[in-house]
Amino acid sequence: MTSSTIDFLLGRKSAPIAELRDPGPSEQEIRTLLTIAARVPDHGRLVPWRFILYRGNARREVGEKLADLAEKREGPLTDARREQELTRFSRAPLVIGVVHVPRDNPKIPQWEMHLSGGAVAMSLLIAANAMGYGANWITNWYSDVEEGRAILGLEPHERVIGFVHIGNFDGDVFERPRPDLDAVTSDYSGPKET
Repeated sequence: MTSSTIDFLLGRKSAPIAELRDPGPSEQEIRTLLTIAARVPDHGRLVPWRFILYRGNARREVGEKLADLAEKREGPLTDARREQELTRFSRAPLVIGVVHVPRDNPKIPQWEMHLSGGAVAMSLLIAANAMGYGANWITNWYSDVEEGRAILGLEPHERVIGFVHIGNFDGDVFERPRPDLDAVTSDYSGPKET
C-alpha cells in the first residue's frame, strides 16, 4: 500500500502564512492549480463555487480596506492591530479565494453545493503542496461580515469557503495533534432512536 502519493498525503501540513514568500506560482502554475481544484464532485454539474485571485498591489489594497473596516467596528486600532489587518492578504505572494456561489436546484441541497466548494479548497491546498509550495487555508473574521465579503469581491448572496495562501516555504512545520481515529470511528449499529 505504500506509494509516493500516500506518503505525501500522510505528511501534508499547512505552512505558516507569515513564512510564505516570493516567488509565488507562475501564470501557468496558477492555471494548473485551478484546473486541479475544479476536478471535484459536483452533483448536477452546477459549479457552485468560483475563484478570486488576490495578487500584486490588490493584496495591499484589500488590507487597507480591511483595516478601515476593523477600525469602524472596533474603534481606534493599535499600530500592531492595524498592521495585522493591513497585511492580511499581502503576507503570501498569492491568495486564492474559493467562494460558494449558491445555485437554485430542486434536487440538490445547498449544503451539498457548499461541500463541493470545500473539496475545491482542499484540492487547491494539496495541489499547491504537490507543486512544492507552502500553503494554508483560512477564513477569518471578515468572511462572516457582509462589509468584509463586499471588500473581498463577493456578491451579497455568496459566502467564503476559504482563502488559500500560497508561496515558497523552506521552513519546518510543527506537527499538530491529529484526531484519535478510534474516538471518531464506529461501525454502523442500526438507526438511532428519535
